[in-house]
Amino acid sequence: MRQSRLYRADALILRDRKIGEADKILTLYTADWGKFDAIAKGVRRPTSRKSGHLEVLTRSSLLLARGRSLDVITQSETLDSFAPLRDDLERLTHGLYVAELVHQFTVEQQVNRELYCLAVETLAALARDAALDLALRRFEMELLTLTGYQPQLRACVSCSGAIAPVVNYFSPPAGGVVCPACRVSETVLRPLSVNALKVLRLMQAAHPLQAARLQISAPLAAEIEEHLQLYIRYLLEREPRSREFMRSLRGPATERVLS
Repeated sequence: MRQSRLYRADALILRDRKIGEADKILTLYTADWGKFDAIAKGVRRPTSRKSGHLEVLTRSSLLLARGRSLDVITQSETLDSFAPLRDDLERLTHGLYVAELVHQFTVEQQVNRELYCLAVETLAALARDAALDLALRRFEMELLTLTGYQPQLRACVSCSGAIAPVVNYFSPPAGGVVCPACRVSETVLRPLSVNALKVLRLMQAAHPLQAARLQISAPLAAEIEEHLQLYIRYLLEREPRSREFMRSLRGPATERVLS
């Protein structure tokens, strides 16, 4: 894939793992090379000049050298540290959720420049905006589209009939909306309100700036979050770890709304 021994990459650091006494293995998501692991040698030493540029949730410009098993990061320069994420535990947790979903929904060395841009834009929004949960819902919807799991919201996934403006249902296994008539054979499905369906369609089709202007009530936001979380959990076959931590940060009142 990378022909010359040295190459440059703009990368988001998704996660890191300690190795040896002073090294780290970093999972990088890049615009030009997709996702891959690379090693940062000596980065855990107090004297390392690279450590500040290679933190998780940092976007950095890297110079790498091809190695036998892992490529080696030889130079690094921060392009965006998304600093407010590190000063606020809630923002940080939301950012880690973005990184986890990018990691879980991608495979090694598969380039998806749009997803890279989406992740960068979402981390910037989480560092800047007040509506953190809304930023995550927009991210989730576009992530599903860019990775081939876009939910069907315009027609019933069972009968292909038009969706009427009434209470319908969402099926994670089928990947979309189920009409009331078809729901009879799938009684465990959760109801999808008219307003929730409208917001999901807007997030799916609208320009990000339009979606960013949405103002929705807490119960409606909770309903939308629930459907997307159930769908993501079904696709991943588990709940994201960062999602569990996000839940632990919420107060009792918020948990009651979301339950």
